[in-house]
Parts: sequence; C-alpha cells; structure tokens
Amino acid sequence: MNIIIIEDELKTAKSLENIILGLKPDAKIAGQYQSVESSVKTLSEGPMPDLIFMDIQLADGLCFEIFKLVKVTCPVVFCTAYDEYSLEAFKNNGVDYVLKPFSKQDIQEALKKVDELKNFFQQKTLPDLGDLLSKLAAPSGKTSFLIFQNQKYKTVNVEDIAFFYVRHDATWIMCFDKQQYTINQSLDQVTNAVSAKQFFRLNRQYLVSFKAIKEVEPYFLRKLYVKLVIETPDKLLVNKEKSHSFLTWMEER
Repeated sequence: MNIIIIEDELKTAKSLENIILGLKPDAKIAGQYQSVESSVKTLSEGPMPDLIFMDIQLADGLCFEIFKLVKVTCPVVFCTAYDEYSLEAFKNNGVDYVLKPFSKQDIQEALKKVDELKNFFQQKTLPDLGDLLSKLAAPSGKTSFLIFQNQKYKTVNVEDIAFFYVRHDATWIMCFDKQQYTINQSLDQVTNAVSAKQFFRLNRQYLVSFKAIKEVEPYFLRKLYVKLVIETPDKLLVNKEKSHSFLTWMEER
C-alpha cells in the first residue's frame, strides 16, 4: 500500500509515518508534503496513492483547495486539531476524521476502516437484474400510521411526520405542526417500516425525517449535533461510529 502524508508540521508527519509503518510494515510512505501547492503538483503528475493522510490547515491554506484543483480518487483520512470541518471532509473522499493529538489506536482504527471498505468493494458482485428490478418496484415504506386518540381512529401521513421518539417506554410521533401521538409499535418496528431514504435512526431514542433537519454541527468526541426545524425534547447527538453513515445518508439525496 502506497501512502502519502500531507501535513505542514514536520514532527507530526514523522510521528504519523512511524505509527503507520509500525501498524503496516508492508506499507510504503511515498511522500510527505506541507502545502496545497506541492500536494496538487504531486497528485497531478504522479500515480495516485492507495491512501492519503491529510491535515486540513496547511501552510498555504485549507486542504479542500486540493480537491478543487485535482481529482483525488483514493480514500483520505483527515488528521486535524479542529473538529468544525468534518462535514466538508466527508464530502471529499474522507473515510475517517482523526483529531489531534491522535494516538496509535486512532490511526489503527482509521487503517482498519480503510481495509474494511476495500474488502467490501472487492467482494461486491453485480446484482441479478430481475432481483434489482423487483426491489426498485417494491414499496418504499409506509405512507401513513393509524392513530387512536380521543376514542377515534385517524391516519397520520408519513410526509407530515418530523420525527419519532421514545419517551417513558412509549413510541411517539411528532408532526411538523407540533401535534403528537402515541403508537403501539416499537421504534425498531417503525424504523423497519418507513423508507430508509426518508428517515434516519440517529440513536436509540430518535428516528428523524430528512425534511426536518435544519443543520448539523460537529460536537465533542467526534459526535454530531443535529438540529431540527422544530424543537425536540432532547439534544440530538449522533455518535462517532454512526456519524459517517449519517453524513453519507444526507449527501445521497
């Protein structure tokens, strides 16, 4: 595996090199670069490496300028002292986001993630066309929920639902008009019933609609803080293990 390191702090770059080679003795550090300019020149002229470890704030600007000037086709692990760039990082080939000061375990986890992604795509085979067409024709999820309230039954359209949440062992529906209802289904059952493209399970308590998401902010310990267009009873946090899949889900609209 050919790896390049883009890092403007020489001591950090050397430490990163030692950790990588200690974890992957068969890897080769093909080069170390400190600036946007030198990185663009190398990636434009030479063969693309198998992996890049990249700092975000370089000597002559933010590393995201590199992606505007050259097509990077390999995975990138971002290593930075700042956590406000995680969303932008995952939009630019990011497979992990490691905060400085990083540890050997942080780099080991990043390399493991790269290997798992590589194995996944190597093992993928083309689907059966008939099976694919049947899946495309299949329903995309429930379109409404039956509600019993005030001794009456009524239906609530899924399009009107901002999020589902669990409170006191009951599953609740919160609509965009702030009307709330309880349903006799667990959040796991609801998650399996609705469209995975429309709703995302943020954590054990919340399943949210894409339409309800107002903004997402990086949070402590590589978590994400999700704000909705209407107020929620709890602060919505996505843990670091699920943050990548959540950002990917938001990107693939």
